[in-house]
Amino acid sequence: MRTESARAALIGAAFAALITLPGLGSGTLWDNSETAYGEVAREIVLGHDWIVMHLNGSPWFVQPPLYFWIAALFAKVFGVGAFAMRLPSALATVAMGGIVGYATARIAGSRAGIATAIVLSTSLMQAVVGRLAIMDASLDLTIAATILWWYRTYEPRASGFADDMGKRNLALLGGTLMVALGVLAKGPVAPVIAGLVIAVWAIWESRVGSPLAGPQRRFYLVALALGALVVVPWFALLIARVGPTAASELIGHYTVGRYTGVIENQRGPLYYYVVSLAAGFFPWIAFLPPALWSAFLTARTRQGSFARLALVWAIVPFVFFSLAQTKLPNYIALEWPALAILVGLYFEHAANGARRSALIAASTIPLFLGGIAIGIPIFAAASKIKGDIGGLSLDLALIGATMFVGSALTVAALAIRRTGAFAPYVLGLASTIAVLEIVLVGEPHAERYKPIPVLAAAIERERKPGDVVAIRGVAGGNGLTFYTAPGVKTVDAEVDRGAAPSLQSVVCTDARVFLVTPTADELRLPTFGRTRTIVARSSRASLLRYDGPASCP
Repeated sequence: MRTESARAALIGAAFAALITLPGLGSGTLWDNSETAYGEVAREIVLGHDWIVMHLNGSPWFVQPPLYFWIAALFAKVFGVGAFAMRLPSALATVAMGGIVGYATARIAGSRAGIATAIVLSTSLMQAVVGRLAIMDASLDLTIAATILWWYRTYEPRASGFADDMGKRNLALLGGTLMVALGVLAKGPVAPVIAGLVIAVWAIWESRVGSPLAGPQRRFYLVALALGALVVVPWFALLIARVGPTAASELIGHYTVGRYTGVIENQRGPLYYYVVSLAAGFFPWIAFLPPALWSAFLTARTRQGSFARLALVWAIVPFVFFSLAQTKLPNYIALEWPALAILVGLYFEHAANGARRSALIAASTIPLFLGGIAIGIPIFAAASKIKGDIGGLSLDLALIGATMFVGSALTVAALAIRRTGAFAPYVLGLASTIAVLEIVLVGEPHAERYKPIPVLAAAIERERKPGDVVAIRGVAGGNGLTFYTAPGVKTVDAEVDRGAAPSLQSVVCTDARVFLVTPTADELRLPTFGRTRTIVARSSRASLLRYDGPASCP
């Protein structure tokens, strides 16, 4: 059993590594979150302050420090850049593929574990989150490990595995350690989600008469002490340095406030995550409806404990985040392991003879691709980005062709009984190739649509001590800070107010000013009597330099 579980873990980790590590450091960071979080990590390296996070030179109390600590350590080893900032997410994703594959193989068998690990590691959002300089991959890993370890803690004795009190005790401690790290990764959302999933699952177990076991009672105190030892020191040091307002802003405004209100205009309708799930779990979303039905039938039996856990894990976070006022697609990525488990168990069922629904599901993938092909031009026209999308049309066609061929081969594998078990490998490999095409072909082409890195490089070539860097009317202030230095000023974007007061205060106060502004505005802006030079242009943005004597009121 351990050998089979280890094999599933190794295959899952290998697929995750293949889909996340190649080209990880190529190109530049994406605005807005990547450059913001990358800059916070960079300012740890620059300022040597590991307690109070900083952004653009100012204290920043938006997220806990775990991701930034790890990224800063990698930056010390590999240098400050995209590779170091994205490596924490990639490694967390690799670990996730291994852990989920191992746990599923232990419970449901090697074939189900391998299928689950492949599904998880090659789903679109899992690959995206694993390649971004954000803390979601770390959070998702800690929540997955917590749920799986706590499931092992209370796993019903009737599940078929030998009861070992020592292993239950260790599982409780392991889950508590991971949920504590989850708090340091992204705050109280880790214990809230993990606790809700395990609680609802336990209630369901009691309703079907499945007897839960548990650890020795004294280990609850040990687990509580372990969790406090991980979480409390940083919060205590932060409060000692800055005061209680820092913790209250982090937890109250940016955690509870995200749920009860809208932060940074990131709102969405109640059905927001239906679309996110359909796109993010591609291509495996095609198999999710029959997988849900198959799991529901299994969950009705007394032996269906793991299916019940996967269903609860898939449904509870979906409902929880759908009710939140602030919404982002990556918020529900923490339930991807549950979706992968459901599809992995379904493939096991299909391999044992129930292949008709799997064939139908695989056949719908080309239809999904066709819908995307029709939708992209419509979206581009409505969003007035037709030219940008047109420049990537060949890349999109290549990716679509890869997935079309992969889905066709998957259908062929499922149609033959002796090759049905290889269907997850086929579609997983196609998905991996498609992601690598995005990374190695599409992303380099997309670089030309990022104006900030080019303009920042021009600033760094000409910059002298005492020069000021400012930005107005162009998205990318965090990127400008990351690629230059902290202290970038954001000025008033309005040009129809006459003197544009905030722009005037910058141009008239500082000796020499570099200003990033929309290209359409470069000649409309007032000079205030100074010399205005166009230094560089890049993708609808221009870099201006103000110098010389000022004639300001």
